[in-house]
Formats: sequence, C-alpha cells, structure tokens
Amino acid sequence: MQLKPLARSLAVALSIVVIAGCSSTGGTQDGDSYGSQNGSSMGAGTSGAGTGGQYGSTTGSGSGAGQQADSRIPEVRTIYFDYDRDSIKREYESAVMAHARYLRANPNAKVVLHGHTDERGTREYNMALGERRARAVQRFLNIQGVSPSQMSVVSYGEERPAASGQSESAYSQNRRVVFNY
Repeated sequence: MQLKPLARSLAVALSIVVIAGCSSTGGTQDGDSYGSQNGSSMGAGTSGAGTGGQYGSTTGSGSGAGQQADSRIPEVRTIYFDYDRDSIKREYESAVMAHARYLRANPNAKVVLHGHTDERGTREYNMALGERRARAVQRFLNIQGVSPSQMSVVSYGEERPAASGQSESAYSQNRRVVFNY
C-alpha cells in the first residue's frame, strides 16, 4: 500500500509544476507586450517600475534600412519621467526600443543607465528613486532581449541636475535617465 502516498505526492508535485508554468508574466520573446505592474503609486512606497501597456514590436526590422539604423547609437539618449514616478512614459517607448535594437545588434556594446531626480525629497529617497528609474529602463531593455551583461545602473539622485532653478520646467528636465555608451 506504499503506492497510494507516492501517487498522491506525484499528483501534488505535478499540480505545482503546472501552476508555476501558467503563472508567468512579462513580455514575449520578441517584445510584443509587457504585462507588468504599474509602478505609479506615490510616496515612499513606490516600488518596481513598469509601464503597463503595449510596447509594440518593430515593423520592417528585416529591411536593409532598419539594419543600418541598428549599427548607430540612437540619437535620443535621455528619457524623462513624471514627478515621483519610475514608469517609462509612452512617448519614450520608441526611444528605448531603438536602444534595445542597437544593443541587440551590437553585443559588444555596453551602456550605463544614469538615473536622476529633481531636488524635491530627501537625498536618500532621491538616490533610491533615481535607481528605480534606471532599473525600469534596464528591465525594459532586458525584456526586449538585451543581455544583462551589456547594462549597468548608476543613480545620481538630485546630485547632477541638468537644469538649475526651482521651477517646474527645471524640475522636469532633471527627472531623467541618461543612456551613456
């Protein structure tokens, strides 16, 4: 009668394997969608990043012109964020996709993602927010097929502002991630 407990254990193990296999989230290998949580809550509890929504696959990437474009570093090297947010704005998805295409086409290329914030908030909070922003970009690139060995993250928080002043215009220029090749 030892067979019954063995069969029961096998059934439980098989159920766990099936459930674990079905619980996968995230984008497809070719980047069609990115099913993540939206990291848009306010305050110190903001965690993770992601944008939710479609990131779209590239069209015409098999053409000669698309391949030529992948051999040059994309022109847009800075993306901007909303106040106290670490999610990539839709308007910058195409710029980040261009960096993903470049990095996939050039496996020896390396990028350092510099996360920045405006001066509002404590120094410690801003260092963490800058890192969350850079990691959000890193996760996006990784989902698009960029090797983790090609990317590193540095947070400068509020320490290296792009614009000085205490206006919303200056603040919005300082909430950014810079691609540094």
